[in-house]
Amino acid sequence: MNYENIVALERKLSLPETHFVSGNVYTDKTIFETEKSKIFFHTWHFLCHESELLDKYDFRTISFLGQPLIIIRGSDNKIRSFLNVCSHRGAKIIHSPSGNSKKLTCFYHLWSYNDRGECTSIPREKGYDNANLQKRLCGLTEIKTDVFMGMIFISFNKKIMPLNDFIGNSLDPFKDTLCSGELEVFHYSKSTIKSNWKAWQETNLDLYHEWMHVLLRKTQINAGNMKDRKVKIMPNGHAMVGGLKAKYGAYKGINYRQSSKALPGLSSDDFFFVDLFPNFAILARGTAIRIDTVTPIDENTSLVEWRGLGLRGDTSKDRRLRWKHHNQYWGPFGRNVPEDAFAAEACGEGFIKSASRYQIIAREENGTGQDDGMLRAWYKEWSKLTSLNINKP
Repeated sequence: MNYENIVALERKLSLPETHFVSGNVYTDKTIFETEKSKIFFHTWHFLCHESELLDKYDFRTISFLGQPLIIIRGSDNKIRSFLNVCSHRGAKIIHSPSGNSKKLTCFYHLWSYNDRGECTSIPREKGYDNANLQKRLCGLTEIKTDVFMGMIFISFNKKIMPLNDFIGNSLDPFKDTLCSGELEVFHYSKSTIKSNWKAWQETNLDLYHEWMHVLLRKTQINAGNMKDRKVKIMPNGHAMVGGLKAKYGAYKGINYRQSSKALPGLSSDDFFFVDLFPNFAILARGTAIRIDTVTPIDENTSLVEWRGLGLRGDTSKDRRLRWKHHNQYWGPFGRNVPEDAFAAEACGEGFIKSASRYQIIAREENGTGQDDGMLRAWYKEWSKLTSLNINKP
């Protein structure tokens, strides 16, 4: 930045300090490194749904901030996560995105590990006797893993609070649905966007941005009295939103959604969602659920992953209907998700060279309607963990 923007400065100075955020939080590499150490390697993070590891020895491989991971369901049905690197020479062990195997064998020297990460085989092991290398110390590095309502979370922080305490009551609106044991992932897509990860997460925190979406202007904003929508701020930076039903008949081409096709615990016109700090959102639309996570690649690039949850055991006809309902809003070619990605990238363009100096999070509607309370609560937690001031980071 090599020039002053006096108008922007005056506008900022008229606001409370909690109601605007410096553009530097999106572009500064030092801030990004602080986020990695103080947030991403400190808190709990969603990896996948348990239906993606349905049988014993099922595994998935994931890269999280450059750390290769393997998540596996063991012979005891417990789900564990490990660094997907061999204890011998550091090579990545499993290269397939998913599979089923009782034994994890490194291709390089054929060191093998079991489903609990224990080193079980070292070819010509006696060659290490003089160096006193002990096989029992050569297991895979385990990452703290827990399951909550069928969703698998990890943390690199050995001293992190229990997952139950971290989430608390934030997911209570989904309890009857997620705990039914009847859901499975029926959709997965991902996209790399040219934007800081926070710009994407803000699309799940910013209720006011509904005006961008033609579909939401037709089916959501005018579905009822905005005062009936309640924004509830929860501990640890989480938030939940509910109270408005969707009015699907207001948009041509959006089929009427039958109550008989709703997921357990939901009605067909339900719409509510929960954001878990820092990078997780789960949204319900009666007949389908969307989970999305955003993971930074660097300070200006992010990976967004979307999962759709439907009913296990659907007939092929019902599954096609559920796909349609999900994809109308949330599919890669649906009305909402591509527009959100465009918005996040547009913000990225505005902030990357400091044309935009800050963003405003100043709407106050007493915790109803399109209040910016979720954004302010999220950034309060962000500041708490990073020890950075959102105004002058």
